Amino acid sequence: MCLVSLPPEGYQSPVPWPESKWKTLYGNIEHPKLASYIKKRNWLVQSGEYLIFPQNQSEFKGGVSHYIDFVEEMVPDIEWGKNIHVVLDIGYKDSSFVSALLDKDVLTLTLGLKDDLVDLAQVALERGFPSIVSPFGTMRLPFPSGVFDAIHCGECSRPWHANGGKLLLELNRIMRPGGYFILSSRHDSVEEEEAISSMMASICWNILAHKTDDTNELGVKIYQKPESNDIYQLRRKKNPPLCKEDEKPDAAWYVHMKTCLHTIPAAIEERGTEWPADWPKRLETFPDWLNNRENLIADTNHWKAVVENSYLNGLGINWSSIHNVMDMKAIYGGFASALAQQKVWVMNVVPVHAPDTLPIIFERGLVGIYHDWCESFGTYPRSYDLLHADHLFSRLKNRCKHPVGIVVEMDRILRPGGWAIIRDKVTILDPLESILRSLQWEIIMTFAKDKEGIICAQKTTWRP
Repeated sequence: MCLVSLPPEGYQSPVPWPESKWKTLYGNIEHPKLASYIKKRNWLVQSGEYLIFPQNQSEFKGGVSHYIDFVEEMVPDIEWGKNIHVVLDIGYKDSSFVSALLDKDVLTLTLGLKDDLVDLAQVALERGFPSIVSPFGTMRLPFPSGVFDAIHCGECSRPWHANGGKLLLELNRIMRPGGYFILSSRHDSVEEEEAISSMMASICWNILAHKTDDTNELGVKIYQKPESNDIYQLRRKKNPPLCKEDEKPDAAWYVHMKTCLHTIPAAIEERGTEWPADWPKRLETFPDWLNNRENLIADTNHWKAVVENSYLNGLGINWSSIHNVMDMKAIYGGFASALAQQKVWVMNVVPVHAPDTLPIIFERGLVGIYHDWCESFGTYPRSYDLLHADHLFSRLKNRCKHPVGIVVEMDRILRPGGWAIIRDKVTILDPLESILRSLQWEIIMTFAKDKEGIICAQKTTWRP
């Protein structure tokens, strides 16, 4: 219920996309840990007011493009950008891996872990890459089961075998059946390697390739999650055990990690029995397991019409300055789908007390997260260029103590000059407009019809 302080004096409007891939304003992300990090990386260049990320130079010797191609050569079925489109990258370096995969049409969500150099998550967002900050130790990650095509942990030294292998079992939960785990490391001990290999074997992840890249001196292992339950029955030791039938694999909000294996979906009408269509076909390919396909099609058509006929040219928004977008109450990803041709990425947030549609969003090749808007969101201040809230406040009216808290959180994560599009009942919007004006947001447009309305507002640089 309090406002974050104004940005530092050196703060300026972010470098626009796609130039931000290669340089950012150092004053926008400056902090002591970053300064120390830069000193140890001679390929990162601070030039005047900018931090420069030279193309294809990174933590990976020989360039990140070489590393990505090396992985695909090891397992050609990976087919970056077609077969593999939605990836989770664990831990932060400099986001070069995410940037290079984006050039191959891969949407990578990077997970900043609170026990790592998490401040680099702010650098990723400033560069225009999808990113969240989350703990990864005792609670499940805020994703449904079986949604990531691949998970990557580069130069990884995590104890995957510790505590019953619960971290690895959590990755197993969120990775798609048949999905890939790409693990690269530099100096694991023999004992460590044996313990991790034993854990991988116990959950039946098949090692497809293991090779050392002489160029960057990295040992790379690529594992694949089983596509059926048959292999689980062949285990001599049933450890870890299979999860009980009443253990919900999609339950992820304030749920403790489990040390058990969830079974693979088997019935043809279940999600996860088939790999999605190649990208970009999967965006408009509606899976057979989806019962309410008509609703998804209607949602897609609705937002396509709204975006094309209103948002792109009727609200006064300069879309060339928009890249990081959040849909605060996504349903089927229709809003994100309608923006697919724009130079943006969309974080689709499914509120935890709304119907669980997040698996459908991932199935379409988009990214998203569960969240409770009565709490703060796992990101840094000034992370997003545009927030979209469709009937969010009316849904939360009886849950959160006061809408002021939600607006203050929107103010925190929106950049100065950023935009908010809020659609809701007029009875909700009228007091909301007063709250926005109290924060000195500029109300650009309001419209109401048949007790429904819309507010388009722009955040200013102001504090009392």
